[in-house]
Amino acid sequence: MEKGSVSAGYLKSILDYAVDKGASRSALLAAVDLDDAIFANADNRVPMEKFRRMMQLGAEHTNNPSFSLDYCWDMPFVRTSIVGLIAESTANMGEALAQLNRYGQLVAEVDIGTAGERFALVPEGNELWLEDTRINPNEFPELTESTFGRFICEFRRHFGDTPFVKRIKVTHEKPAHYKDYDRVLQAPVEFAADRNAMEIETSWLTVQTDYADRYAFGILSKHADALMKELESSKTIKGRAESIMIPVLHTGELTMDQVAEKMGLSRQSLYRGLKAEGISFEQLRDDLRHKMACHYLAEKKVSANETAYLVGFSDPSAFSRAFKRWTGQAPGSWQAVG
Repeated sequence: MEKGSVSAGYLKSILDYAVDKGASRSALLAAVDLDDAIFANADNRVPMEKFRRMMQLGAEHTNNPSFSLDYCWDMPFVRTSIVGLIAESTANMGEALAQLNRYGQLVAEVDIGTAGERFALVPEGNELWLEDTRINPNEFPELTESTFGRFICEFRRHFGDTPFVKRIKVTHEKPAHYKDYDRVLQAPVEFAADRNAMEIETSWLTVQTDYADRYAFGILSKHADALMKELESSKTIKGRAESIMIPVLHTGELTMDQVAEKMGLSRQSLYRGLKAEGISFEQLRDDLRHKMACHYLAEKKVSANETAYLVGFSDPSAFSRAFKRWTGQAPGSWQAVG
């Protein structure tokens, strides 16, 4: 099973693209056991396994084996993640690559097996290779396709036919839709190679962007730094439990047994893990309801009664009492002030 997580915004872009191409939104969400509530905040985290399944189902439900390649051309990076906005605010492609390495885990948290960077520049004689260092890439070849497709399509989107990639190596076997690699990537591809890498023009690093915005870069970077800290904390037992609970919070009384099972733990292990981090399961659930209720009300897109449902209360009056306990205010009053 794929480890790690992706941003809800990234998964939503895959879902939206599949729906735009004719797939059923409800069928796709049901197939990966997700609720629309997870998309209320694009920075929420979704298990990588669900993202992998969504991408594969996107190909199946649209009858397009090249789904992950075509997605890169049709869906600009700025629409999928804050990292795309940061990259677009840099001065040149070399700086954009540095920021991608810095914040890339916010898009897709993958295992690179070392403390190094995911995208490494590797000089070899007169050649310069951009290598994707994630481990076990053949467990999810669609992610390899979309990764290289993203690099190439985003550059082409902004700079047209300016030279960039000379050739590509991928570790997975040649797929049935291999001809679409030529159509989308527009560079020779070697399959079943020893690594996932692109030989690039050395001049690519110094290509100046025409959309640099240092003010926006500073604001976005500050927000991304905060998200990176949250991502690190999500590796705790508490954080892992929260990531499981958020998408199904609306169902009502989530039990410790249910959450423990989804985490692959025994009830006792979850209890001990949370206790070691200074919190009980009941407190965690209550705190999560508080946090998500404030988020929904602050967005001002749903009513207090709808918020009650979204955080798992079947009785609006019970939600109102809980909200007053959390904040000292009624939900409607808090929303009006917020």
